[in-house]
Amino acid sequence: MPNISSKTFFTSFFFILLLSVTWQCKKDEAPTPEGKGINSDSLKAAEKAARIKDSLEKNKITYTTFLFPQKKKDSAMNVFTEKFSKDEQYIILALNRLDTKNKWRADTLSIPDKFDKSLMIYSPFPGTLDILKKVDKIVLFSYPIQAYALYEYGKLLKWGPTSLGKKTAQTKRGLMFANWKKELAISTVDSDWKLPYNFNIHNTLGIGWHEYDLPGYPASHSCLRLLREDAKYLYEWADQWTLTKGGAAVKTNGTPVIVFGDYNWGGKKPWKYLEADSKSNNISAEALNEIIELHLEKIMTEQQKREDLKATQETSASGI
Repeated sequence: MPNISSKTFFTSFFFILLLSVTWQCKKDEAPTPEGKGINSDSLKAAEKAARIKDSLEKNKITYTTFLFPQKKKDSAMNVFTEKFSKDEQYIILALNRLDTKNKWRADTLSIPDKFDKSLMIYSPFPGTLDILKKVDKIVLFSYPIQAYALYEYGKLLKWGPTSLGKKTAQTKRGLMFANWKKELAISTVDSDWKLPYNFNIHNTLGIGWHEYDLPGYPASHSCLRLLREDAKYLYEWADQWTLTKGGAAVKTNGTPVIVFGDYNWGGKKPWKYLEADSKSNNISAEALNEIIELHLEKIMTEQQKREDLKATQETSASGI
C-alpha cells in the first residue's frame, strides 16, 4: 500500500469535497426550460397560477342550443319541461332573460352544462371592482346585456336578468338614486298593471325597478323589470332616501343606481352568442371603471351625507 502523507490526504479530501459542493450548487441552479432559475417565490407563484387555472377550468361553462321548431313547439316544450327540473328551468330561462310565464316566447334557449341557482358562476360582471371599494352599495343595470349587478364595497354580491325600456320608451341612462318603495304599486301607465316590490329611482319620471314579465328583450315603459325573487331581494337590500320633516325636500339620497350602454335593437340577442363564446357577454372591469368614474364623486358625496345623518341620529338617540 502506498504511503500517503496526512497533508496529501487532507489536500485531496478537501479538493473532492469542494468539487462535490460545486456540482450540487450547479445542480440546484440548473435553468428551467425558459432559462430561469427556480426559487421558492416563483414556485409558489406557479402553484397559485395552477390552482387558479384548475378552478377556472372546473367552473368553465359551455352552452348548447335547445330548439323550439314552430310546427312542433308544444312537443318541444314538453321535452324541455321533462328534461330539466324546475330549478334548472329557472336558471335556463333567467340566462335567456325569460320568466316561466313567458317561456313560450322562446324559439331557442342557450343551455349551460352546469347549474347554479345563484347564477354566480355565469356572471358577466367582474367579481371585484377596486373603484368601488369605498362604496357601501351600488346597483348597475346594463342595457347591452339586459342584466343588473349589486356590489358591496367593490365585491359582486348578486346579478340577474332584467327587461329595461323598449326602444320607444327607453330607460334613462346615467346615475340615479333609490328613493321610495312600495310593496305593491300600481302603474301610472295602466292601472291594471300591478307592480310588486316597486322601488322608485327617479321620482319625477316615475322610473323604478319591480317584478314584472321578462319576455326575453327590452319591453318595459322605461322601468326596470325583474324576476320576483330578485325584485324582493333588492326591495329589502337597497336604502331609501331621507326627507325633511313634512317631505318638502330630500335630506339624503338612497342607494346609487347606474344605467348604462345601449341595446342591439333589431339584432341578435346577446345571450345567443354564448354557445360560440361563453364569455361573449362579459363586461370588463376597465369598461365599468370608465362608466363609474364619471359619477364616483357624486356617489361618495351622497354616501357621506347618509353616514353623517346616521351618526347624528345615533347621537340623538343615545342622548349625548
